Amino acid sequence: MKSIFDFILALISFIAISPFFLILLVLVYLDTGGPFFKQKRIGKGEKVFFIYKLKSMKDIDEKRGLVSNIDRVTNLGRFIRNASLDELPSLLNILKGDMSFVGPRPLLIEYLPYYKEKHKIRHNVKPGLTGLAQINGRNQTTWEKRLDFDIEYVKKRNFLLDLKILFLTFWKVISKEGVESSVDLSIVRLDQDVEYQNK
Repeated sequence: MKSIFDFILALISFIAISPFFLILLVLVYLDTGGPFFKQKRIGKGEKVFFIYKLKSMKDIDEKRGLVSNIDRVTNLGRFIRNASLDELPSLLNILKGDMSFVGPRPLLIEYLPYYKEKHKIRHNVKPGLTGLAQINGRNQTTWEKRLDFDIEYVKKRNFLLDLKILFLTFWKVISKEGVESSVDLSIVRLDQDVEYQNK
């Protein structure tokens, strides 16, 4: 039932935003030279898939000094990240069945060897656009807490919980309540987080 709900909601959402989405694609293309950013992530059953997002950074250009991620983020890119508009293409991932609206966020494949055993059950369900960690501080919390929220979701997941998470995510995005700027590219990676590994 959740897969059917995800597909129908994603299809309706994609159709509803299509005029706005097409305009945004053109603006992003003119701003960065390409509308989409794709990256390998880990999904259900540790299956690798490509996640799609709107491109928010210019390509690496050493001659122009565009090397670090922070320098490459454009003004438009900063805006679409803060407004979570960069996530809109992930509706395609939901339509394809790689993702759900609610679930643990899909993380980099490089993180796979670094999970603690208790946190590996996050891959028992489809990853999501949002989840318990996203409505409880997101990157403002430690990796340990974020992954613990993923475990809690996997164990307690149900339709009413999904609706609650969706509502709170929408509220936090429009109110900016408890949602950090997603342009903060200095966040410690899981495979470099000594505190998490030593606990």
